[in-house]
Amino acid sequence: MSVEQEIAGNLSAVRENIAAAAMRAGSPADLVTLVAISKSQPDERIAAALAAGQLVFGENRVQEAQTHWSERRDTTAGLELHLVGPLQTNKVKEAVALFDVIQTVDRPKLAEHLARAFDGLGKARRCFVQVNTGEEAQKAGVSPAEADGFIAACRGLELPVEGLMCIPPADAPVAPHFALLRKIAERNGLAALSMGMSADYAVAAELGATYVRVGRGIFGERAPRV
Repeated sequence: MSVEQEIAGNLSAVRENIAAAAMRAGSPADLVTLVAISKSQPDERIAAALAAGQLVFGENRVQEAQTHWSERRDTTAGLELHLVGPLQTNKVKEAVALFDVIQTVDRPKLAEHLARAFDGLGKARRCFVQVNTGEEAQKAGVSPAEADGFIAACRGLELPVEGLMCIPPADAPVAPHFALLRKIAERNGLAALSMGMSADYAVAAELGATYVRVGRGIFGERAPRV
């Protein structure tokens, strides 16, 4: 099987699973956007995903994303890039220049830097607030108790907050975390929810996700970093 056939088949299976989950929830499958996580992937596998019609991609690191996407940024019609990893304030300008969506707005200092970068660019990027639903010390994101205030502060800076994002604890049932994120979004009038990864994207789609982030389910296991 060629790389192109493998990736196309994986994408088809993931899309079918999303559609089935949405059907179980009684909602249209096209309300769920598949974000293909292309971090650490060789170029041929990214090219295969593009050839199979995938146009929405997520990356964790600004520098690696530049390697993958700088040349494709202006030559691929319909391409949409999401930053789904932590963003350092010294990388804000580069991130804003490359990405369409920043999914990991998680602290006041970053929000302020983004607001200034958007002013300098003359165009804002869509933003998600990352919520640390498990309140894990090692993980980025505002706590659930702080989320309402932080969302309000971001709106005060005129950041275009579109939705919320979370990464549940690895060893916990995911459904309560997805339900919590949805509850916070609803009371703040936010329609978009980025939740669910390769192991649990179908659950997320069934529980109201509008974006799911799938890497391994599309590309297979990542090669170890050298």
